[in-house]
Amino acid sequence: MDEPAPRWGVSGGSAVAPSDHQRTGRDGALTLRFERRDNRTVLAGCRFTLPLQVLAPVALDDDACVVSLLNPTGGVVGGDRLSVDVDVQPDAHACLTTPSATRIYRAAAEPAEQRVRLRVAPGATVEWVPDHTIPSAGAALRQSLEIEAGAGARLIAVDAFAAGRVARGEAWRFARLDSALTVRDAAGLVLHDRFVLTGGDRWRRLGFAEDHAYFATVVAVADAGLDRFVADLPGALAAVDGARAGVARLPRRGVLVRCLAFTAPALADVLATVWALARGRLLGRAPLSLRKL
Repeated sequence: MDEPAPRWGVSGGSAVAPSDHQRTGRDGALTLRFERRDNRTVLAGCRFTLPLQVLAPVALDDDACVVSLLNPTGGVVGGDRLSVDVDVQPDAHACLTTPSATRIYRAAAEPAEQRVRLRVAPGATVEWVPDHTIPSAGAALRQSLEIEAGAGARLIAVDAFAAGRVARGEAWRFARLDSALTVRDAAGLVLHDRFVLTGGDRWRRLGFAEDHAYFATVVAVADAGLDRFVADLPGALAAVDGARAGVARLPRRGVLVRCLAFTAPALADVLATVWALARGRLLGRAPLSLRKL
């Protein structure tokens, strides 16, 4: 893993040496650096410690560098500690996703933890669009997504969940979900959004999820195009069945979208609609197909 990988143009290897051999495979670290070179974005740096790694970058867009983050162990278990650091240099454009949904397994004691930090330099663009998280019955997860946005930076970030393994009748049977989404810039806080949920049927009721077993938050940050995005979103969502969404302007630089869906396909449809519109109105880019099977 310490040898360079010229085909990628990056180096793979251990980002952090575990302090205890018993934590090997439990403490995952991933560090990525994107740079703008010759009118395109490249993955200029990559270091990782299992159970985190990335797939080779793919050219699905003539501007963005698209990278899939991968956990080859098949899921996250209680006590796992995962850390992702992404540095996007000026004028670079990174799109980060996952090959599939992320499973969170039952926690016998400590919760699983994941911390993601995105540094978006002036003029840079980041699209953080992982598939949704699926907590098993008894799962406990504490996660944070912390974003630093430079002047003129643009951001589209998705935080999506299933209420559990819905087809197995495990909706809302997780132990605890604690998720925080924070965006800052040079002027201070743009957004701090956090929820802490414990399992239970009350979330199905009127005024809560109302039998929607899938939910998501999307935040978009830009210095132009926000008003048009907000105005056009209701019309775009009218064609989506089995889901609903609401949108609101943040005090400055941003938009927040809340989504509820009855099924996983409906969640995928509503998020694809929001993402496509955000790409068009904020980035001036066509919708991006990630070609997942």
